[in-house]
Amino acid sequence: MRKRPAPGTCPVCGERMHLTRLACETCGSSLEGRFELCRFCRLTPEQQQFVEVFLVNRGNIREMERVLGISYPTVRSRLDAIIETLGYTVNREDQVDQEKRRAILEALEKGELSVSEALQRLKS
Repeated sequence: MRKRPAPGTCPVCGERMHLTRLACETCGSSLEGRFELCRFCRLTPEQQQFVEVFLVNRGNIREMERVLGISYPTVRSRLDAIIETLGYTVNREDQVDQEKRRAILEALEKGELSVSEALQRLKS
């Protein structure tokens, strides 16, 4: 019999799904009740694939950009959505500060800012 992954959310209302029966293929025993799916089971197949690519690249966001062909803000946005799906809070203020810092450093790298201008912007 072909095994299919259990959906983490209800296809009708979008709420979290629960397992109600577990069975052992070896001895035929079964257990009925209400069981929570693991946190990662809540992720969509696309989010699970993103996490897999993230882990293979050891969390290197630049490498994620290159492999997936997406921008830094898109990588961060997808990570934030995954973090929230797993039940954690994302600090949006830290994200804005990190994106601002990255933009300044990229401008410095491209020669659009001098070192002193970049330092001044990073301090403000």
